[in-house]
Amino acid sequence: MDARTYPAKETPKSRRTRARILDAAMRLFAEVGYHAATNAMIADAANLTRGAMLYHFASREELVEAAVSHIEVERARLFEAAASGPVAPGVDAAEQAIDAYWALLHEIPFIAFAELEAAARTDAMLRARLANAQSAFDHNQVGDRFLALAQAGGDPRFQTSRDLGRFLLEGLARGAMTFDEQARKERLLTVVKRAVRVLNRKGDVQELWPD
Repeated sequence: MDARTYPAKETPKSRRTRARILDAAMRLFAEVGYHAATNAMIADAANLTRGAMLYHFASREELVEAAVSHIEVERARLFEAAASGPVAPGVDAAEQAIDAYWALLHEIPFIAFAELEAAARTDAMLRARLANAQSAFDHNQVGDRFLALAQAGGDPRFQTSRDLGRFLLEGLARGAMTFDEQARKERLLTVVKRAVRVLNRKGDVQELWPD
């Protein structure tokens, strides 16, 4: 469900207000975390009173459900934009897909969703509300869109190469490096690209570590 057309109190003004609340929630989930981003903090960030926000979302559960849908809409929009562009001349499609997804993981909707996934490990309500969004993203966005972006086939070997690239990038984006961060990340990204190329059997790449 598109959170901007959530079926309650349907007027143009209410839709704008709801979108403002959900934008604030998404940003605060990314910036301060799910648990720290209280409803009161979200109302303040949206320039509303607590009572005014309760008019649109009567409970934390209602807000979270709408926020998950809103974040998923924003992630899909960014993914669609990344997948719709042509491959740059002379650039390997799989490597461009890896660079594109790495950039997406640093956008607010992706950071917010990663925060919700982490918080859901110990929050049953949040975990239940994330399940459909996780499934849709896995099948429709990372599956179909990343396949098109990487210009790879659909057999298990190519699926494994996409999964390898995806989950290594997601782990790298969430990991904490305490020294020499930029150089270490650049080396890891190079190895991820080479691993995907080996699985895709492109060119003469046989070793993961570049000489």
